[in-house]
Amino acid sequence: MVPLSYYLVLSGILFACGVTGFLIKRNIITIFMSIELMLNGVNLSFVAFAARWQQLSGQVFVFFVMVVAAAEAAVGLAIIIALFRTRETLNIDQVNLLKL
Repeated sequence: MVPLSYYLVLSGILFACGVTGFLIKRNIITIFMSIELMLNGVNLSFVAFAARWQQLSGQVFVFFVMVVAAAEAAVGLAIIIALFRTRETLNIDQVNLLKL
């Protein structure tokens, strides 16, 4: 049996990698993937705690987070594609929606 602390350390590493990618990278796709990585880190901790205390509520919450993340991925990628078609760049510094 794997201890709970291993899952929490892995979850923290995933979340930290996501935060680092979000803060450092300037590409919209990379920022989007970093947000998904942070969501997966949080989901791992929810599942670990749910398994530890034999509660189904943590796993149900993870299911809802995954559904919202899938919808966010579909809408987010559509917005990113539309942005790329109009601005022809995915660099966050060069994309300014308030200017024509």
